[in-house]
Amino acid sequence: MKTIEEVIEAESMVVRFSGDSGDGMQLTGMQFTDTAAFLGKDLATFPEFPAEIRAPAGTLAGVSGFQVHFGSKDIYTPGDEYDVLVAMNAAALKADLKNLKKGGIIITNTAGFDSRNLRLAEYPEGVNPLEDSSLDNYIVYKVNVSNLVKDALSGMGLSNKELERSKNMFVLGMLYWIFDQSPEYTISFIQEKFSKNQSIADANVKALKAGWNYGDTTEIFNTRFKISTSKLPAGTYRNITGNNAAVIALIAAAEKSGTPLFLGSYPITPASDILHELSKYKHMNVRTFQAEDEIAGICSAIGASYGGSLGVTTTSGPGMSLKAEAMGLAVMLEIPLVIINIQRGGPSTGLPTKTEQSDLMQALYGRHGEAPLPVVAAASPADCFEAVYDACKIAIEHMTPVIVLSDGYIANGSEPWKFPTEDQLQPIKAEFVDKPNSEEGIFFPYRRDENYVRPRVKPGTPGLEHRIGGLEKANETGNISYDPNNHELMVKLRAAKIRAIENFVPEQKLDSGYENAKVLVLTWGSTYGSAKAAMMELLEDSCDVAHVHLRFLNPLPKNLGQLLKNHKYVLIPEINDGQLIRVIRDRFLIDAVGLSKIKGLPFTTSEIKNKVIELLNS
Repeated sequence: MKTIEEVIEAESMVVRFSGDSGDGMQLTGMQFTDTAAFLGKDLATFPEFPAEIRAPAGTLAGVSGFQVHFGSKDIYTPGDEYDVLVAMNAAALKADLKNLKKGGIIITNTAGFDSRNLRLAEYPEGVNPLEDSSLDNYIVYKVNVSNLVKDALSGMGLSNKELERSKNMFVLGMLYWIFDQSPEYTISFIQEKFSKNQSIADANVKALKAGWNYGDTTEIFNTRFKISTSKLPAGTYRNITGNNAAVIALIAAAEKSGTPLFLGSYPITPASDILHELSKYKHMNVRTFQAEDEIAGICSAIGASYGGSLGVTTTSGPGMSLKAEAMGLAVMLEIPLVIINIQRGGPSTGLPTKTEQSDLMQALYGRHGEAPLPVVAAASPADCFEAVYDACKIAIEHMTPVIVLSDGYIANGSEPWKFPTEDQLQPIKAEFVDKPNSEEGIFFPYRRDENYVRPRVKPGTPGLEHRIGGLEKANETGNISYDPNNHELMVKLRAAKIRAIENFVPEQKLDSGYENAKVLVLTWGSTYGSAKAAMMELLEDSCDVAHVHLRFLNPLPKNLGQLLKNHKYVLIPEINDGQLIRVIRDRFLIDAVGLSKIKGLPFTTSEIKNKVIELLNS
């Protein structure tokens, strides 16, 4: 074993795995992430991949990346810049070099820098960044991963294609050595994943160990990094993505409310994983239906809800457009329905694999007629559990459809999650009436309680037969009515029911900072992490700042207006062209300051921090 010249203790580091979409960078990144989480590090991730199912190999358009920020401190973002860039080919280096810190580490697969790959990456003829002085400001490790893997796996009878697929495990082994992390977690994963194909399992394990041994014996690596365990609150954690957290929340809400769970959905990026994961839980009274289109998906969920289930549908922006009429039907029927929108860049097909907070206005107003709905937004991958669970509770207890807004950044990103036990979850009361609700022995399906909530009845209950459908309802009886006065009354009653939910929404509190601070940053959705990280840095510098993060976007917390008016400036960063800012200006007559980003990427910490400093200096 060689002698290590230097072991550097770091509080946190950012690693970017980057390569062709066939190089397995997403799997590599997730395994590195899961191992870091297993070993007690806090972390945040940012998977980024092409929209094409198989983009042209070796091209800039085909670059797939996975970024992980892990450490012993509290981690809120995947990091603004990388400490380490793993570049499997020339295109990966060219695409991601701009975000590598000066003096950072580059680990390259030299086989990906031949003349063909350099040409596909659009380098000028005769230029190879590994051979000129363009990388002099970085620490560059040149490793012929392809050849080393072929040597390590020789004699196993694998095809060239199968050998190529093992490159990512070799790289992962090297990274485990560099960061002093055990490969055992990944070895267990490989053996379980390929339990029915032992030769592939053996090849991947051997490649992983070969990468570790290469790091341990070669003379090119003379520095290792050591990162201590995070000081997260004591408890049992698991690493979780936003979509997986949503799945667990739906199952938990169904169990807690005692109702079967039904998901009617049509696959669409980046929401499809919820359908895929839920389909594995048939043993828990979960039914999933992959419909022929978005309209069939939501209508099947409405039917399931009418039949007594917790009806759910999942989609992204284009699918929300198609579901709009059926959402109006659910508003008219006044039945529980959870609509989860994993937002992506738009309009139309837009940017299917890129993130955006583009659908807030659509969620608030995107239906014909007067059809207000509660809107809840998740802040992070782990927070998807709380947001979706809250949405289920509101839908069931207030007899209304509810929209949950997540986005691609949250859905595919991951972080450690201290999951609750069953007794820590809020109760969800799913009440079904089985007798008439009047002294006359007549059932009035639209007679409301003090919160404007109508009774719920399972179809076929004797003596409680009533009309159902999309035509306007007569007050209390539910009979079809074209009376203008009744229509106005029913519109206002349905709106009053949604407004009354504010009585069940917690009062808004500062997430961090000072009351009456000069600058308040107001966020919703996935801007939370970047704003939180910026706040921590600004508060360390004793800046006069505060941060409020909204989960409930309709109805808004009752005390929000007064809270906002305590500050000279209200800054609203959004990954759109300014949507929440219009709501805040309209509702509270506050001249809020907007900060928009519409690049298919989340905010960096520095972008928000710099804008706050600009306001502090004004």
